[in-house]
Amino acid sequence: MATELKEREYRGLSREQMVGIYRTMYLSRRIDDREIQLKAQSKIFFQISGAGHEAVLVAAGLTLKPGYDWFYPYYRDRALCLQLGMTPREQLLSAVGAQSDPNSHGRQMPSHWGHKRLNIVSQSSPTGTQCLQAVGCAEAGYRFQLIAELKDKVENFHADEVIYVSLGDGTTSEGEFWEALNTACNLKLPVLFLVEDNGYAISVPVEVQTAGGDISRLVSGFPDLLLQKCDGTDLIESLETLRRAVDYCRARKGPALVHAKVIRPYSHSLSDDERLYRPDEERTTDAERDPIKRFGALLVEEGLVTQEELQRIKDEVDAEVSAATDEALASPQPDPQTATDFVYSPDVDPTAKEFDTEEGVVPAGKEGTMADLINRCLHEEMARDARIVVFGEDVADVSREQHLEHVKGKGGVFKVTANLQRKFGGARVFNSPLAEANIVGRAVGMATRGLKPVVEIQFFDYIWPAYHQIRNELALMRWRSGNEWKCPVVIRCPVGGYLKGGAVYHSQSGDTLFTHIPGLRVVYPATALDANGLLRTAIRCDDPVLFLEHKHLYRQAYNKSPYPAEGFLIPFGKAKTVRQGTDLSIITYGALVQRSLVAAKQAAEQQGINVEVIDLRTLAPYDWEAIARTVRKTNKVIVAHEDTRTHGFGAEVAARIADELFEHLDAPVRRVAALDTFVAYAPQVEDHILPQVEDVARAITELYAY
Repeated sequence: MATELKEREYRGLSREQMVGIYRTMYLSRRIDDREIQLKAQSKIFFQISGAGHEAVLVAAGLTLKPGYDWFYPYYRDRALCLQLGMTPREQLLSAVGAQSDPNSHGRQMPSHWGHKRLNIVSQSSPTGTQCLQAVGCAEAGYRFQLIAELKDKVENFHADEVIYVSLGDGTTSEGEFWEALNTACNLKLPVLFLVEDNGYAISVPVEVQTAGGDISRLVSGFPDLLLQKCDGTDLIESLETLRRAVDYCRARKGPALVHAKVIRPYSHSLSDDERLYRPDEERTTDAERDPIKRFGALLVEEGLVTQEELQRIKDEVDAEVSAATDEALASPQPDPQTATDFVYSPDVDPTAKEFDTEEGVVPAGKEGTMADLINRCLHEEMARDARIVVFGEDVADVSREQHLEHVKGKGGVFKVTANLQRKFGGARVFNSPLAEANIVGRAVGMATRGLKPVVEIQFFDYIWPAYHQIRNELALMRWRSGNEWKCPVVIRCPVGGYLKGGAVYHSQSGDTLFTHIPGLRVVYPATALDANGLLRTAIRCDDPVLFLEHKHLYRQAYNKSPYPAEGFLIPFGKAKTVRQGTDLSIITYGALVQRSLVAAKQAAEQQGINVEVIDLRTLAPYDWEAIARTVRKTNKVIVAHEDTRTHGFGAEVAARIADELFEHLDAPVRRVAALDTFVAYAPQVEDHILPQVEDVARAITELYAY
């Protein structure tokens, strides 16, 4: 009778479940082995394995729900994905770079997981970026329940959902891991952090990565964080540990961190040889803890299977992997012509006619500054769309909402978000930590769930901690997943100088570093009316947008405008001729628009030179047709901008004019820009560094005389 009971159940698991667990673990290892073989045969191009991590990952898959919970895995998580429902064929399609690969459609390395149906969000190569996105994903669920207009209207949301994110021991050195823990604990979000500690980050051992060699000790002070440790090579211990962690998250007690000690029996990847830095005795010790051997031995010892039955399972798995490999190798590769598909949304084109309501619009009534009209746009769009959330440093009126009726409110350091929290509540308008990667990473996670984050980076000069998230995550999400995932976030960012005292860290430009990123729209208005219409388009756009707001232009009288009607839109890629002319053209944007207009007026009055001025308004995309028209019309061109001359945006415009419009030029393309240095504090030095009216006027005179 005892044997009969053992055959049916072991510590709450049926014999069928136990055998299924072993099968998945072994399947994961055999796919790794087959990929290693294929790489040696030059039939695939990269391999990175999940060997040694199988037990804790299958346990995670057993405790979580595919298509219900959300998953931000990392490259060792093959066994998790199999347990959730990804097939061997789908994983091998990724290895061969097939068009039908559900992970990325042949666009990413193997083991960069993503599966829409299973809620496995597209994974990238940078370590740690997934942590903040997982927090943002969990925060979306948190806010779905707080925003009255969204309650019971959101698809694929569950009140007890858990967001899983995994990482290696090396990744715990990344600042974004700590930022993610901070926000997850602060908001008591249901995020399950699984640290798969195999002792090495490529060749760097854990004691070099982590003070004291134990990440559990370092995170033990976080409030409301359930901290659990387990032997990740022991399936039963891992399963019991993860059940406690998942139950804690589902009960909304806060986040949990499971620190699982695993092994890495293979090298980091096939680009690495661990024999160069790991002695044989260490590798042998690891091999003795192999989770598949341990669990197979347990099945036999407990009488759940015989050695013959175990071998039969292995033979079946080997046959399945072999068949899946043949199918994958025979699957079509992506058509090279699809290379530019899904850089931007195929569904919403912000350059299209439906985004152009500018014609014939005559704003009436009270005039407002650029700051006023941006604020008005935010108010109108938030009233229109309950999915919009606004956050960043100091953007709320007051974080301690009990004071809201007793204080005027902050509303941003430039007051551009004033009264948004007062109108729409703290669930939709809130302050972030002073951490720019935190802002953008969370926004990426929220956007994948259907929210529309409009976030603020307080000064362009401090955007760089977020550049990693912008360049490698935000702009790439749609393309790298083959349009399976998207994150249409708007990043508002004050930029530029001419402040008198802004100095090095409050006055810089640098737009070219963002216009160089495929997948990211870059907008740079020069007037209040343009800022209003372009921001509305940015919010309704389906792509990520960097919306640059020049600080010097926020409250200038010369660019004020009456408020336009609700729904006023200006399309991207549509330049504006702000001054007609016949003798030469100035192509410009931002703060140089007004300086160019003043210089053009002086040239007309003093020298009779008739200058045309074109305001690009958006830089990615930019209006090439408008540039071509003005070049053909005047045959002489100046490109003027505030950023440095070398490698500046003007270099791209000048090069393309020379390449495509050379026969229409009567003179070389002239550039007016800042010196190749930084903006100084002393006003007279700042004036010397940044392009002034006099610089533009001099260029007009010299080019006209050429």
